[in-house]
Amino acid sequence: MENNGSKLSQDEIDALLKGGSNDDIEPDTILSAMEQDAIGEIGNISFGSSATALSTLLNQKVEITTPTVSVIQKSKLNEEFPHPYVAIEVNYTEGFSASNLLVIQQTDAAVIADLMMGGDGTNADPSLSEIHLSAVQEAMNQMMGSAATSMSTVFNKKIDISPPRVELLDVKEGEGTDRIPAEEMLVKVSFRLTIGELIDSNIMQLYPITFAKDLIAELTVPANEEEPVQEAQVSTPEPEPAAPQAQSAPAQQAAPQKRQAKPKQAAPVNVAPVEFEAFSEPQHTTNQLGNLDMLMDIPLSITVELGRTQRSVKEVLELSAGSIIELDKLAGEPVDILVNKRIVAKGEVVVIDENFGVRVTDILSQSERLSNLK
Repeated sequence: MENNGSKLSQDEIDALLKGGSNDDIEPDTILSAMEQDAIGEIGNISFGSSATALSTLLNQKVEITTPTVSVIQKSKLNEEFPHPYVAIEVNYTEGFSASNLLVIQQTDAAVIADLMMGGDGTNADPSLSEIHLSAVQEAMNQMMGSAATSMSTVFNKKIDISPPRVELLDVKEGEGTDRIPAEEMLVKVSFRLTIGELIDSNIMQLYPITFAKDLIAELTVPANEEEPVQEAQVSTPEPEPAAPQAQSAPAQQAAPQKRQAKPKQAAPVNVAPVEFEAFSEPQHTTNQLGNLDMLMDIPLSITVELGRTQRSVKEVLELSAGSIIELDKLAGEPVDILVNKRIVAKGEVVVIDENFGVRVTDILSQSERLSNLK
């Protein structure tokens, strides 16, 4: 390609743009450092509550931390996501008008699905069936619902989402790519995801640059619209002049105007050191004990659980008289004692005359009982 002059032709400009090195896009060229920090903080707050919701569902310790913000091109997604993934599309129905995509590795999704279905997650099958994808969808629904609630607090307005849609994502094979936002420039927020000792990976969030700018604008609007402090509120009022013995008519007319323009003096503020009340052992009065007695006749349901197991619908339908169902507890192992379906103690089965009974061997601590109530 020849260039006869000092200026580039339109064809040369197009060729340079197409052939230029755009593989590595610096976020600073599109999002400033402050904007990246704002996006990361929004994700940190919203997904922090999502981790709590997912932990309750999976009965595992879940942590979603360390957000990393970057800007990527849609045409380079095959480099960003070289392995099979699971994509969860979430649309905002109130508060914002946008959609974003959650992306997790397919092996991580298999572990989540196995835990949702009562497994231990150690031998999860990475080939996800429809029922496994439904389990992942329910987990992501709880996560994003909790995230939307946290965002409502951050932005001080109601934010709601539609039920998420889950699909397998294989960029190289073109599978599931229709769920990716149509814009060329996308924001990727990558979080570290740990679930017990089963998963130590990443969960990524993809959404358009325009949505990222909307989030940042929503955060900065309240700060820009704050009313400035008036000088009259911080200035020191001038002392009253002494009343003259005689005053001319023009001065008498100007005096009321001067008093009206004078700022009001702020009321004095009484500042005193804080005094904390001393704590002592609680003393139960007669009225308090009487109020507690009102609860004594409330009936509670006490259940002794020998064990549990999980069977498919097919296996349940095949049960007949004489079938043996193996439970998840060993012979002689302590059984659970539940009050209103909440475990409070453990015990051993005994026989009293011709009836079964249970001898309490261990009572859960107060902190353990409180955690079971959550």
